[in-house]
Amino acid sequence: MAINYFIPLFLSLIISSVSANFHRDVEVTWGDGRGQIKNNGELLTLSLDKSSGSGFQSKHEYLFGKIDMQMKLVPGNSAGTVTTLYLKSPGTTWDEIDFEFLGNLSGDPYTLHTNVYTQGKGDKEQQFKLWFDPTADFHTYSILWNPQRIIFTVDGTPIREFKNMESIGTLFPKNRPMRMYSSLWNADDWATRGGLVKTDWSKAPFTASYRGFKQEACVWSNGKSSCPDVTKQGTTGSWLSQQLDSTAQERMRWVQRNYMIYNYCTDSKRFPQGLPKECLAA
Repeated sequence: MAINYFIPLFLSLIISSVSANFHRDVEVTWGDGRGQIKNNGELLTLSLDKSSGSGFQSKHEYLFGKIDMQMKLVPGNSAGTVTTLYLKSPGTTWDEIDFEFLGNLSGDPYTLHTNVYTQGKGDKEQQFKLWFDPTADFHTYSILWNPQRIIFTVDGTPIREFKNMESIGTLFPKNRPMRMYSSLWNADDWATRGGLVKTDWSKAPFTASYRGFKQEACVWSNGKSSCPDVTKQGTTGSWLSQQLDSTAQERMRWVQRNYMIYNYCTDSKRFPQGLPKECLAA
């Protein structure tokens, strides 16, 4: 049974689609046929070979939302490959919320890389190993983005929370609508052990699979949001005001104790002038 680790503070309001149909909800934007929608819109696959990877994006832009995607990652020797799921706004001072799955040699675990960018500024990485084989079956990866926080979850378990700390000078993405993007591409110059392990093209094509895309979101269209003013108290939609309860916080701490392998907030060598303010306030 799935456990809801969040406190719904307001009545739920489903603002956009919560049933998966890739034909309706996304478009394959690159890859010259390497990205394919199958099974009457229920399944999407991306593939990578030596010539090109592939990718798709949501048809809608969002200004706050909860995005869920079931993914099955590249199996076997996936070294050098990167599979992504992220939200991003256009422009040179973009906002972005990232899941990146860095492949590895057969038998070695993937690295799950997370990051948050605001106005083109990131450097807020946390990395994890997963407690299951993400290539054996589909697992659900979720981004919850509301005006107060961003929560990354895996199969309903929170692994990271990035709070709005604008009050102490930390940038937080809240003004730029973002699309959902996903891609599979080659990055063997850095992805696996800092680029020491290269992609084995004899294993190509590499394939990642997607299903169960759900979007509960404030859709942005023609300069307007489908939601009420989310800055006002009393806005409906549980995800717009969700926070982690004590059970969820303890579950997140368990993940971070046992599976986190990098946290920018503890990397004093990287920040010799002092850790970022949000790290000291956490």
